[in-house]
Amino acid sequence: MPKTRKQKEENVATLRTVLKEVGSAVFVGFNKLKVSDERQLRKSLRENGVSYTVTKKTLLARAIDGLSELPGQVALAFGTDPIAPAKGIADFAKKHEGVVSILGGIFEGKLVDASKMQMIVAIPPRQTLLGMLANVLNAPMQKIAIALSEVAKNKS
Repeated sequence: MPKTRKQKEENVATLRTVLKEVGSAVFVGFNKLKVSDERQLRKSLRENGVSYTVTKKTLLARAIDGLSELPGQVALAFGTDPIAPAKGIADFAKKHEGVVSILGGIFEGKLVDASKMQMIVAIPPRQTLLGMLANVLNAPMQKIAIALSEVAKNKS
């Protein structure tokens, strides 16, 4: 049964609200995606706090100003974590090549293309970044301790 104009307007309003509130959103192109694979995708995304919904391109274009034409069928993955939606889709796409792809997205309130979303996927997880920061902060103290130890050895 086709949707009424009122239902479509409600969908557009809901999409606008959701896209303003989330940390990031990914436009997902899918082709010949099996139902069982889609369930698996939704489950893995849900575990990381990411929502996934299939939407009409025309309604998505009305909800987002400046959105260019997207090819094929489109879904939307979004969440409060700015990196989780892109990572989740990219991980699934590695396992299911040719079925799912990243078409672009919204990151920090700005419309970005597929190549920038791929760059976002390359960002390490938060815990890894914190570990790298701790290592950078610890390195000068460690070098001073080594230098003092060597000075103490030479005086003996």
